Amino acid sequence: MQRTFGPIKSSDGSDFIKQEAELAKREGILEERERQIAEKQKLIDEKLEQLEKIRKELVSKLEKVSSVSKDEAQKILLENLDQELASEISKKIKEAEEEIKLRSDEKAKEVLADAMLHGVTDYISEFTTSKVKLPDEEMKGRIIGKEGRNVRTFEQVTGVDVVMDDEIPDTLILSSFDPVRREIARVSLERLMEDGRIQPQRIEEIVEKTKEDVNKLMRQAGEKLCADCGVYNLQVELVDLVGRFKFRYSYGQNLIQHTQEETQIGIALAKMIGADVNVVRLGCLLHDIGKVVIEGDEGTHVDKGVQLAKKFGLPEKVVSCIAEHHEDKPFSSVESTIVYIADAISGARPGARHENVEDYIKRMDDIEQIALSFEGVEKAFAIQAGREVRVIVTPERISDDELPKLVHDIAERISKEVMVPGAVKITAIRETRYAESTMTL
Repeated sequence: MQRTFGPIKSSDGSDFIKQEAELAKREGILEERERQIAEKQKLIDEKLEQLEKIRKELVSKLEKVSSVSKDEAQKILLENLDQELASEISKKIKEAEEEIKLRSDEKAKEVLADAMLHGVTDYISEFTTSKVKLPDEEMKGRIIGKEGRNVRTFEQVTGVDVVMDDEIPDTLILSSFDPVRREIARVSLERLMEDGRIQPQRIEEIVEKTKEDVNKLMRQAGEKLCADCGVYNLQVELVDLVGRFKFRYSYGQNLIQHTQEETQIGIALAKMIGADVNVVRLGCLLHDIGKVVIEGDEGTHVDKGVQLAKKFGLPEKVVSCIAEHHEDKPFSSVESTIVYIADAISGARPGARHENVEDYIKRMDDIEQIALSFEGVEKAFAIQAGREVRVIVTPERISDDELPKLVHDIAERISKEVMVPGAVKITAIRETRYAESTMTL
């Protein structure tokens, strides 16, 4: 039996004394169990002795009242005894199996609870906006510039769109699909307002300097996250990509915090069940790396992450962890399962993520309406927060041969028209029923 003990935290030896007391307590429990086993063994030996005595008596009687020889009588009695013992052994085995199942469920709960305890971090979910507060109306005019030249230059060099909402005149909204670009634009705009010299050349200088600062900040964030997760000697390009997690959010949950939390949970699970800790560690760290890959618009963040992992020559097991962490593919190893579980625990815990209720309802409704818009679809149900769609078709209008194309067309439209995290699984159901009533005479 393998025993693990926590580290000694205080120098006065109080924790060591507690551990010794706990060890003595466990040894006492083991001794009590050994004593109980010895008593049970003694009872079994006594029963065997009684059975042997009964067997001898029966052999003697049978020899007297029948013509059966001693050897034949002995054979008959042994067969009967084997049957009785087999029944008793089967009963004991069944009881042991039931006890094991009960204890395994309890142990599984303990493992998960302990793993989640390792993932506790001192933060709450963060929320980000791309809004910049203006000191006055004059500053907005200076940012726009003569005939809009300043704002055009700013949009061109930062790669973001500057939106001016009449309902909030003292605020500029920065819009871009890339969170790093938004951050560079936000910091640059604040520096320009503080500097006061807002003109095209100065805008280019400030933005370039801000890019360098943000890149350094991301490099430091990536190095710190890797160190916190216990991953070293990672390629510099991957470290830089991991650093982009600092400005990437998923439903209000920052990717750096989510990755750190998930990795702690995954490592704890791997250690407890004897899985490959290094594979789980690297799989948890890089499972969402596709979310910060900008090049290429095709595929989900899972597809992009897999392509990136293969590009950098990561181990096949780590690539599988990335590919399977949303169940897009069947689990190929226990390490992939652990990464999936750790990701689910971190993302689904209370307070981790946030989404506006109206946006959530609209997304679910949009998915269902897209499915219902196809001819032959009778009902559609979006489940698992839009990760899966169950489609029921009219059997008279859609044949079995037409189902694959229908599913493909629905999936293609959803991927183009609805923003859903991860892949969406489309399940089409075609059921034909026949009914007939009996006639009463």
